[in-house]
Amino acid sequence: MKSGAHHWSMQRFTAILLIPLSYWLLAFLQLCLHANYFEMTEWLASPINQIGLSAWLLVVFYHAAIGLQVVLEDYVSHRGKQFIAIWISNSLFAGLAISSIILLLHG
Repeated sequence: MKSGAHHWSMQRFTAILLIPLSYWLLAFLQLCLHANYFEMTEWLASPINQIGLSAWLLVVFYHAAIGLQVVLEDYVSHRGKQFIAIWISNSLFAGLAISSIILLLHG
């Protein structure tokens, strides 16, 4: 487990990164509401849009994993259960991030 100062600084860093990266998410959501299928697939096929959405996905899942880890460290007092809960949580977030990016790139 890492130090609290590292978690604090990484949580702030990822939050700041999410501000500009969220423009890709907002553009994608706007497109979902107003574009037809062909415009959507063309937009998603663009490498810059794939990179932007992939970066957003990686950062948002990492940000969430750090946040939940801090909660688990604060509220699960038994060290063994805490370690298992954090491991499961991090594994789930990593799996969600990987599967989301695979679906984005191959969907």
